[in-house]
Amino acid sequence: MLSTLVMAAISYVWHGLALTDIADLRMDLWRYLGLSGIAYLAIGLGLTLLVHFMLGRELISLKGPFPFKAMFLGGVAGLLVYLIILVSGFSFASRGVQHAVVDLLWQVVEQGVGGLMVGLGIVYDMHRSFMEAEQAR
Repeated sequence: MLSTLVMAAISYVWHGLALTDIADLRMDLWRYLGLSGIAYLAIGLGLTLLVHFMLGRELISLKGPFPFKAMFLGGVAGLLVYLIILVSGFSFASRGVQHAVVDLLWQVVEQGVGGLMVGLGIVYDMHRSFMEAEQAR
């Protein structure tokens, strides 16, 4: 949930306040917010499942900068999200190379932050479990 909320918030700041793209929507604002909320829930769930899967298979470890590894996975997910958006044709601005590069970078950063939130959530959950186990002794 943390990754979903953070990604949705920074998306609104980027598209709604910085670029004012949301003002140019071709659909009702509430419909857009609802659909984007569902999309961010799916992305957040996908990132969480991916990180847990990779931890379970020991493809990544908790040693070292684990949250940044999760952030990297989020960036890769951002690349995939960008490709889906590009193929489906759902975009805010006009076509062009400059727009494509900025949109790609934004998706990588946005989902990278979502991956970071997943990693930090896992670290927090593990720390809380450890502290509860220590208290039980």
